[in-house]
Amino acid sequence: MESTKYYLGLDVGGTNMVAGVVDENHQIIAKESIPTQAGRTIEEITADMAEVSKKAVLKAGLQMEDISSWGIGMPSYVNPKTNLLVHANCFGWKNVPIYDYLKKHISLPTYIANDANCATYGEVLAGSASQYTDAIMLTLGTGVGGGIIMGKRIYSGADNMGAELGHTKLVYNGERCTCGQKGCLEAYCSSTALIRIMKEALQENKDTLIWKLCGEDENKVNGEILFEAAKQGDSLAKQIVDDYISKLAAGISTFITIFRPQVIILGGGIAHAGDLLLKPLNEKLHTCTFAAEEIGIPQVIRAELGNDAGIIGAALLEKTM
Repeated sequence: MESTKYYLGLDVGGTNMVAGVVDENHQIIAKESIPTQAGRTIEEITADMAEVSKKAVLKAGLQMEDISSWGIGMPSYVNPKTNLLVHANCFGWKNVPIYDYLKKHISLPTYIANDANCATYGEVLAGSASQYTDAIMLTLGTGVGGGIIMGKRIYSGADNMGAELGHTKLVYNGERCTCGQKGCLEAYCSSTALIRIMKEALQENKDTLIWKLCGEDENKVNGEILFEAAKQGDSLAKQIVDDYISKLAAGISTFITIFRPQVIILGGGIAHAGDLLLKPLNEKLHTCTFAAEEIGIPQVIRAELGNDAGIIGAALLEKTM
C-alpha cells in the first residue's frame, strides 16, 4: 500500500511568509506564519523561510522525510539559464543565487515560482476554478498580479519569465507604472491606481458621498468606500467605477482573445466588491471582446481561497515544473 504524499508550500510576501503542508487532495493540513521583515539580509530571510516551513511540517505531525518537495512562491522569477532569482523588489534582491542559500537549511527537492502564478495554480487545483483546466487569474491589489494555467499546468513562456499580465500595455505612453514603463494595466487597475484616481477626482469635486465616507480625509479613500458610494447612487463614484471597469475589461478582453481560457478569476482586495464589480465587468466584456457574439467568452468569477491559494499552488509546483 502506497503511503500518502505530502507537499510543503511557502508563500513569501513583503509582510508575512506563510508555510503549509498540503496533502494529495490539495488540502492544507497545517500552517505556520511569521513576519517577513523584508529589510534584513538574504541569509536571515532564507533562514526564516526554512524555519517557518519546518514548523509547519512539525505542526502537521510529520517529518521532513515524509515530504515530497518544497515549493516556494515569491514576488519574482528564477532565470532558468542562471538559476538566479531575478528581481524581488520588496527585498531589494537582484540576481540572487537563492537555491544556494535555501539548501543550507532544507535538502528537499525545491521549486520556486512567481507568487501570482502559484496563486492561480492553487485556485485551479482547489478553488473556484477547480472544474477547469485552462484559466487566467488577475489579482487586483497594490499591483496587478497575473497567472495563466493551461492544461492544469502553469504557463510562463519559453524562458519562465512570462505571464506578467499587469505589465501589458493598456495606454500608449500613459500613466507611469511602478515597473518604470508607462501605460501598464497595473497603472490603471490596481488598488493603488484606483486610490490615485479617487484623490485626483476629489481635488476637483468634494460634493460627493466619497468625501463623506472617507471622513473628509483623502488619505482614507479606498476601493471599499468607492464601491459603497457607487452602490448608494453617488454620481462621481459611479463614474469612477464605470471607467475603472471599462479599463479592466479592455485588459481582460485582450487576454481572452490571445489565450481563450475557460474562465477568468479575479482575486485581491478590489475583487471583494463582488457583483458590484463582476456583473458590469462581464457585461462590458461581451461588448468589447473579439467574436464574443459568435463564439462566446469565458465568465469572470471571484477567487475563493484567499492567501491559501498561494500556499497550495506553491506546494504542488513539482507537478507543473
